[in-house]
Amino acid sequence: GSNAYLLSGELSTLLSGRYIELSILPLSFKEYWKLVGGDKKTAFNKYYLNGGFPYAATIDNKEVRLEYFRGIFNTVLLKDIVERKRISDVKLLEDVIRFLFDNIGNIVSTKKIADTLNSNGRRTTSGTIDNYIRALKDAFILYEANRYDIKGKEFLKSLEKYYIVDIGLRNLLLGERTRDIGHILENIVYLELLRRGYQVSIGKLDLLEVDFIAQKEDKRIYYQVSATVLDEKTYEREFAPLKKINDSYPKYVLTLDEFPMGEDGIEQKNIIDFLLEEN
Repeated sequence: GSNAYLLSGELSTLLSGRYIELSILPLSFKEYWKLVGGDKKTAFNKYYLNGGFPYAATIDNKEVRLEYFRGIFNTVLLKDIVERKRISDVKLLEDVIRFLFDNIGNIVSTKKIADTLNSNGRRTTSGTIDNYIRALKDAFILYEANRYDIKGKEFLKSLEKYYIVDIGLRNLLLGERTRDIGHILENIVYLELLRRGYQVSIGKLDLLEVDFIAQKEDKRIYYQVSATVLDEKTYEREFAPLKKINDSYPKYVLTLDEFPMGEDGIEQKNIIDFLLEEN
């Protein structure tokens, strides 16, 4: 179907009887704030909950906004993907989407997803899950971040992380949550780095992990993302991987804290300020 939704992940245009697919991300927070105006913290709280679809940003009524997301999910995600990829088990596709949306920022494997669904009575295989994930990536609904061994200087071939095109769709399926704020902030930062033209991977350093390595030509930046590092243990956990990296590339810890600190050349930065930077 040639549905005329401005889908942030995919804009399908019918031209001479053929689809042209363009990867178009949702509004950045800078664009969102320009659209909605007001206090930037209030705007960010809405952006965090409702995502960056342009039309959703203008809807104040929660039920109407959810209906809009439901239309995108049912018509574009399910109908278009099912038709294009000739998927027969739509319910299984929905279950895979829910699992992936619930596990943004977590290391997952097709085997883990298949095992989880099988234990819940949904018979499937790793191969089928892999096909569904590929379909979601092809539609720019799902983004894959590979893991990079910083010491070995090579990409690892398993245990990727996935991020989604828009948090509003996640809240439609899973409800608004506060317990995984860190992963939602990761998702927001990941998409912002893509907008800025970076290739983004997950860093592995022995047993430690760096949330993001952003690479563009000969430029590299390391990022850790956390809601807060005011707690001493959290501070140590977030700064420790960056301290162990022996190169001179910039290193940042992004948080919602009002009074950023830093040490050993590692700069802590407020996430809202980061999202509003000129780039």
